[in-house]
Amino acid sequence: MSDDLPVHGRVVVPAADLRWRFSRSSGPGGQSVNTTDSRVELSLDVATTAALGPALRSRALERLAGRLVDGVLTVVASEQRSQLQNRRIARARLAAVLRQAVAAPPRARRPTRPTRGAVERRLATKRRRSETKRSRRDLGD
Repeated sequence: MSDDLPVHGRVVVPAADLRWRFSRSSGPGGQSVNTTDSRVELSLDVATTAALGPALRSRALERLAGRLVDGVLTVVASEQRSQLQNRRIARARLAAVLRQAVAAPPRARRPTRPTRGAVERRLATKRRRSETKRSRRDLGD
């Protein structure tokens, strides 16, 4: 289970950069919850990992600023009773968070203008509405 973590395209986090922690989980499991370290914490030091180039690293640090503690991103999984399943969930979560953080920014919107016909239709509708309101106002006198 300690293999590299594919993130996005050619970005693969080496297994050596991942830090695992296990602890006792709350939730379902009965008495075995008290004896099994099924809760999983997976951490990655985004600031020093070799998997990200300078551009991707700065983008990730900027986008994940609210989630990082001293440059370290941590995800937790404790939904399942099995540590193995929680490890899989934590890997998937970390990959998803990193994928979103290093994704290229969306293309800038190309400004467009409404067509002449669209402008004329909008103004005609406004005129009709204005006439309707004016006729109601005249009736009220």
